[in-house]
Amino acid sequence: PMHSAEHILNQTMIRMFACGRSIRNHIEKKKSKCDYKFDRNLTVEEIAAIETKVNEVIALNLDVKEEIVSLEEAREKYNVSKLPDDAGNAIRIITIGEYDACPCIGAHVSNTSEIGKFKIASSDYNDCILRIRYKLEN
Repeated sequence: PMHSAEHILNQTMIRMFACGRSIRNHIEKKKSKCDYKFDRNLTVEEIAAIETKVNEVIALNLDVKEEIVSLEEAREKYNVSKLPDDAGNAIRIITIGEYDACPCIGAHVSNTSEIGKFKIASSDYNDCILRIRYKLEN
């Protein structure tokens, strides 16, 4: 659930702030974090808006699917900068409804209804990096 929530958070950050996907993340069962290239910390209102949007997407009960595409096709459609040099020619793409799609090797739920409620635990800003820590509640 946490990894699927990370994909939704990333797409929400892209849509709300045009900041791109997280540059680093650490996904754990209890609490996770994502780092973004950013120019400041978030306001209380922005944190609430992100939580609302992520939870709205989760509530849509979207299917989470995987497909395998060629490296060439992945390069044309997705940001592949995080792929290792030895990724091979078969690239796994995770799609969350029509909300998000990106290369990924992580474990995912089959439907967003399995994620739970998204909550931002904290955020901070240092050296042009915005860190968002989040958790999931039942």
